[in-house]
Amino acid sequence: MSASTLAAREVAAVTGVGETAYGRGAAARSSLALQLEAALAAVRDAGLQPSDIDGIVPSSVGSATAEDVIENFGIRDLRFSATVPMGGASAVAGLQLANAVIGAGICRHVLLVVGRDGRSGNIGARLRATPQFRTVAEFETPAGAFAPVELYAPMARRHMLTYGTRSEDLAHIAVTMRQHALGNPNAVMRRPITVADHQASRLIADPFRLLDCSLESHGAAAVVVSARAAAADLRQPAVHLMACAEGHPDSPSAITQRPDLLQLGIAKAAQRVFDQAGLTRADIDVAAIYDCFTYIVLCQLEDLGFCAKGEGAAFVRDGRIALGGQLPVNTHGGLLSQAHMVGMNHIVELVRQLRGQGGVNQVPGARFGLVTGYGDLGDGSVAILRKD
Repeated sequence: MSASTLAAREVAAVTGVGETAYGRGAAARSSLALQLEAALAAVRDAGLQPSDIDGIVPSSVGSATAEDVIENFGIRDLRFSATVPMGGASAVAGLQLANAVIGAGICRHVLLVVGRDGRSGNIGARLRATPQFRTVAEFETPAGAFAPVELYAPMARRHMLTYGTRSEDLAHIAVTMRQHALGNPNAVMRRPITVADHQASRLIADPFRLLDCSLESHGAAAVVVSARAAAADLRQPAVHLMACAEGHPDSPSAITQRPDLLQLGIAKAAQRVFDQAGLTRADIDVAAIYDCFTYIVLCQLEDLGFCAKGEGAAFVRDGRIALGGQLPVNTHGGLLSQAHMVGMNHIVELVRQLRGQGGVNQVPGARFGLVTGYGDLGDGSVAILRKD
């Protein structure tokens, strides 16, 4: 399929991005206040007025609602609102939703926003209250599986037993994310680490060590997705949505009951998104891969087809995912070292890379980018974007 034919199929573009300063621990302001700040920054980045927003996709992880944005932005005619209940896969899946409602002619400018105030709260109570986690809450939490680190650790251990993957291999991911964070003024973690530092960090849930785990942080991030016709007249160069997809794993309610612990939902979406975009893996210049834990990065690289199953450990070694490598990953530092904004900061960073606004971490000549989300017990989302 020709480039012109593919471009003609594109109906939407990311036109604005915004984020607050990020920090660790509890925030001095509410999640709503943070989200409104990031949302306003994204709207202004696009060259729009708050009243231009006619669609809102607030995060299912956070406290802001569409009504909050309507009241604070003075929106007179909101035409669409919805949340995507996929945990960390929600932000990228929200791109697919925005693309769909714009393609249907419902909206012209859709705002996606997420924020966290840094307070974890009662994890056990949250598991029981979330429909996707009811099976886990009833049958696995009583046995001690309270937090995501405990739920996901068996997948990493199975990969190690099956393919010989080592903790030192996961360390390369953590070290690379931290290296990228050093070039990002809005990253929480600014001290370099080594593989030895990773190996010396305390064990949290075997095989995950402290430096395998993403941050507990506060802040907010937002993006504006606009109709292609409207994007041409806005302030920033449009970053076009070439393709979006989501996938859900087998046995989506319990990892332990899954026939294959080593395949995530994104494996079902991967080929669809490349087919929609008309691209191959070799075409991707920069990637933002959801990194709640180091192993989840490795597994997604395999399920996306950047390497074969079992070859993820070799893929992340020797600088292949670092700046200057074959596939630079999370040039902002990711959830492991920039901040945990449920993946919305991944979209913000990818858009900036494709605009050429990546600062000292800019990937030269970046034209095509890929971003993923991972949430709940293996839900996945993926999108491919291109520069204007």
